[in-house]
Amino acid sequence: MKHRTMVMYMEIGCFVCCLCGWILVCSTLPTEYWTFSEVGTIVLTTSNYYSNLWRDCISDTTGVSDCKDYPSMLALPGYLHACRALAVCAVITGFFGGVLTLVGMKCTKIGGSEIANSRVTFAGALTYLASGFCGMITYSWWAHRVISEHLDPNFRAQKFELGAAVFVGWGGAILLLSGGTVLSFFSGKEGLKSNSPKRPRRAATYATARTRRTYMLPGSSSRVTLGPPLFYEGRKSRATRVMTRTGQTFSRDSFV
Repeated sequence: MKHRTMVMYMEIGCFVCCLCGWILVCSTLPTEYWTFSEVGTIVLTTSNYYSNLWRDCISDTTGVSDCKDYPSMLALPGYLHACRALAVCAVITGFFGGVLTLVGMKCTKIGGSEIANSRVTFAGALTYLASGFCGMITYSWWAHRVISEHLDPNFRAQKFELGAAVFVGWGGAILLLSGGTVLSFFSGKEGLKSNSPKRPRRAATYATARTRRTYMLPGSSSRVTLGPPLFYEGRKSRATRVMTRTGQTFSRDSFV
């Protein structure tokens, strides 16, 4: 009972951890500050350029800001399409991971046996891990691209720096991976164990326990022949014994 209570509280903690990570990942999609760059033209006016997966924006110190979506989807670079797809996959898999975990947890009592609930929870943990991996690849790839362009001396275009959304996404992906790993360990340990019990040993019967003449036939592999029990051997009549002894003595005298 104590082990079950401990596992239940662990599942609740991992679910909350993964849910917070999924919310952080979702919050980065509408945020514009994936990259930013500050350009000071004159003393009183400074322009700020920032962008995300979907649009470019510009603002200045006077409070005027404007955002524009990317004009052509086919003209975008390949890494941007890949980051979009991975970010959307992270959100979708995280949602289904939350549903599966919520159904399979021990505290919700939705489902059948304990093993079935553990398997559902294990599936939810794997889905959370997939969401965390998709998010981590997205933010790491984006950061690698921005840092490479910023440190490249031959890059002549405008250079950007990492925005706050990338760091928030990294935190959410780490929460998803941590909670999913712990949840998959405990739920998999309980739900994926072998269900085939060992074959019980056959109890000794009266015939086999009271018999010395139980043997296998020479030419057979499975047929067993049982001899008479022990107490049948001592039920010979005295007359038979006397006749046997007399016969043995007569034979000896005739031989002499």
